[in-house]
Amino acid sequence: MTGRPVSSRRLAALLVACVVALTGALVTPATADAAPDVGEYLDLPLVNRDAAHGPGGVNPALPTDPKVLGTLLAEARSEGVAPTSYRALLLQYWLADTTRAAGIDLASWNPRAGVSANRANLAKSYQYYKDLQLKHRELQWAGMGGLVGADFGGGLLDFELATGVYEFSRMAPVAHAIVGETNRLFGPAYRGLPDGLRALARVGATITAADLRHVQASILVMQKNIFSDLMPMHRAYVTGGLPALREMRAAGLFPADVMTAWEQIATKTPDGIAAGNARLLRREQGEVIDEQWDAVRGYRGDVGEAMTYASTLAGSPSVAGVPPLRSYKPLRIDAATVAGRTVRVTVPLPSWNWSVFDERWDYIVHELLPKYRFQIENRWPALRRELRIPSDVQMEQHRPIRTIVPTLESALATLKVETT
Repeated sequence: MTGRPVSSRRLAALLVACVVALTGALVTPATADAAPDVGEYLDLPLVNRDAAHGPGGVNPALPTDPKVLGTLLAEARSEGVAPTSYRALLLQYWLADTTRAAGIDLASWNPRAGVSANRANLAKSYQYYKDLQLKHRELQWAGMGGLVGADFGGGLLDFELATGVYEFSRMAPVAHAIVGETNRLFGPAYRGLPDGLRALARVGATITAADLRHVQASILVMQKNIFSDLMPMHRAYVTGGLPALREMRAAGLFPADVMTAWEQIATKTPDGIAAGNARLLRREQGEVIDEQWDAVRGYRGDVGEAMTYASTLAGSPSVAGVPPLRSYKPLRIDAATVAGRTVRVTVPLPSWNWSVFDERWDYIVHELLPKYRFQIENRWPALRRELRIPSDVQMEQHRPIRTIVPTLESALATLKVETT
């Protein structure tokens, strides 16, 4: 055979073509089908919907990349899979999409890692809440949650301090003095004092760093649980509207009355917005974290009781017109003396405990909800300025534990006794 000699360039090109052809011929079906199969992710339980069980999303078997999750979700829909079968996949998608929008890494989000490890997640969570309110006036739960949440975040920063143990130690003798003075006036059998105050008097000096870490972790778990339950709904609402929420409802991710709440919010009428957001707030406080607050209050007997009462003593939400928790229903003691006269003692301390749902909800419906609504409807420019304060700055501004001891000391100094 004769012909022109093959150049080195043509020879190289020919070899490359042969390699490509050979490689293509050797591709196996397994390689071609490397994309995940949606069947692997159907009917998964929501084993980590309560973040107490571990880091990451709602089930460790699920991806955390919203693009991958979106592809799987589209496949499930196209195949006519029932929403109840892809429930975990759907919630994971919206949660992953929300955390990405907020700048949080879902895969590594672990509330049990402590306050310092989660400080950025706290700030980003509450910033995302507030940004939603700034862009969507009807999303009042998000705005109020961002403001109040950042306040509690500041409290968590203080609780983490090693000196927090010292602060509790200093609180104990003051609480003990208040209890002692009451006993002197009314007798040691008098039961009018809050259980938390009595517990603080008994064990405040013995609360340890391990106790503080346990309670901190429990509150961080609650914070993630709230975000993971309600923020995916908000993200679905602002990006997919009511149809996206109806799919979540069809999957069984929330009850019918929560869907009704979103429909009320979507009317963008004042009463509809108020009613819908109130239902979301009740879901947060009465369904998502209620049992967890009970568990914190019950931790090591008097220790949990004392620490939750101390948090009530220190709490001061950043909503204009809303009093600090300690000023709502302050402690008033009435008793009859031997002479038949009535003695009233007023102490500027809370008569209630934030960790008790009925008492917490009473404060919310009489103070937080109506006064936040008033700000939205009548003082929007001032509220907008508050919402625009970066959440990490707001958290620093509301580090309350340094004020607990002065508050207790003030309560002792201003103990008022009146007779009638």
